[in-house]
Amino acid sequence: MPSFLVAILVLTFPALVVAAALRDAMSYTIPNWISAALVVLFPLAALAVGLPLPAIGLHVGVGVGVLAAGMAMFALRWVGGGDAKLLAAASLWIGWPALTGFLLTAALAGGGLAGVLILMRSALFRPLALMGPPWVARLAEPGEPVPYGVAICIGALVTLSASPFGAVLGL
Repeated sequence: MPSFLVAILVLTFPALVVAAALRDAMSYTIPNWISAALVVLFPLAALAVGLPLPAIGLHVGVGVGVLAAGMAMFALRWVGGGDAKLLAAASLWIGWPALTGFLLTAALAGGGLAGVLILMRSALFRPLALMGPPWVARLAEPGEPVPYGVAICIGALVTLSASPFGAVLGL
């Protein structure tokens, strides 16, 4: 497969996680098609970059394990269903051993995002947010959830270079 086609295939990962983050920030939803596309495109990208079958199996195991953990977090109402699916699909691409860095970065980004939302929802900044587009005003609404897809996206983009796909992109 020509290298530019491999690069395009690999670039679907950051493109899709950014699309998920934007959609989550704007509507508090992550469409199922984004996570499904990540899962469907993974084996094609893995084979295109020459990942050996045992490594592909390890990536699948990581994705399944994170999906199980995400389902438990969803059952406990810690995260939304879209967040759990996106986290698992991104973990599939990130794999092992970069998973720890991905989860840590996503957790730190989630904490930072929560801090920004607390400020946006404060009496000082909320009037400014209300002057923005409707989706920004909704983010500034007290009691609304945290669009954790944004944090998952940040974690995925930061740790992409530690995955087998980072080398293809020159990261």
